[in-house]
Amino acid sequence: MSLDARPRTAITHQDRGAADGTPRLLRSGALQLETGGRLPEVSLAFRTWGRLNPDGSNAVLVLHALTGDAQVADGPEGAHGWWRGLVGPGRVIDTERYFVLAPAALGGCSGTTGPASAAPDGQAWGSRFPFITLRDMAALEARLLDLLGLASWHTVIGGSMGGARALEWAATQPERVRHCVVIASCAASTAEQIAWAQAQTAAIRLDPAFRGGDYYRHDDAPRVGLGIARRLAHLSYRAEPELESRFGRAPQGAETPLGSPDRQRRGRYAVESYLDHQAEKLVGRFDANAYLSLTEALMSHDVGRGRGGVDAALGQLDAVEFFVAAVDSDRLYLPGQSEALAAALPGKPGVEYIHSSMGHDGFLTQAEQLEPQLRARVFG
Repeated sequence: MSLDARPRTAITHQDRGAADGTPRLLRSGALQLETGGRLPEVSLAFRTWGRLNPDGSNAVLVLHALTGDAQVADGPEGAHGWWRGLVGPGRVIDTERYFVLAPAALGGCSGTTGPASAAPDGQAWGSRFPFITLRDMAALEARLLDLLGLASWHTVIGGSMGGARALEWAATQPERVRHCVVIASCAASTAEQIAWAQAQTAAIRLDPAFRGGDYYRHDDAPRVGLGIARRLAHLSYRAEPELESRFGRAPQGAETPLGSPDRQRRGRYAVESYLDHQAEKLVGRFDANAYLSLTEALMSHDVGRGRGGVDAALGQLDAVEFFVAAVDSDRLYLPGQSEALAAALPGKPGVEYIHSSMGHDGFLTQAEQLEPQLRARVFG
């Protein structure tokens, strides 16, 4: 394994990290995948904040959600972290006390090897990129522990897909995880979650510009399909009361949703404009193949796969201390699924709640509500 020379302040056992969220790249050779595929050369992008203490007992792994990245806390040049309410100086995950490491997921498009990365022939992997799972992500991330020379993480924490990844970490390598924090997630993707995801992946694949996944050498990309996928996803991320109270039936500015005899020139409702905006933002920063790769990895999430079922897999994790949390208005990862997860874990840790009208996205926007409980049970 080697660290790319381009990132500043490479992590070594001697300097034990950097403090400011500098991007880094670990080149780690081949990776054999759970379903039989193989990547001959894998790079893992990540960022760090804080420093390891002398005995290496303060390392925290923070795992992002589907379209997230490694910018979990504020970083260089004024960059804002997506979980800055939880991670940073003086926050519950205090970067003056803890060494925080955030990797970009395998199969994505934020620096870690994914479908847009170069294959051995120098062309983008595209349709040739193999199927990956959350366990493959954990296997790659484990190489960071090896690089640091650490026996275990103090905590592995994540929300949504990040929470599923955290749970897989605990199930795959329980001896290397002391605390596992699972927020707004579940033990196995449900039929409804798979159905939401399938509609999104179909929207991308049905875009004529998708070209079977090999669109990189063409002037266009499946932007329309990716935008529709994002609209569908965003509806599952927000709750109906929040959309109603925020938008209702209001028109978008001076647009007229009703009254024009020309249906093609109909104006938009404000909520339509909102969905258009969310689609445009994602299309501007995300790769369609990466969206497919990560979405299908999350569809395959099942902590009990090959382990005798969910209850058997979770019941043997008595060496790990769990913290489970849910968003009370979540309609994608229902609170009952968090309750079922907690009930299947040794010690039955119970469920803490984020109270929000926002829905699933409350795990991002209002996670600081969990600060007292996290301080008392994990980061005290």
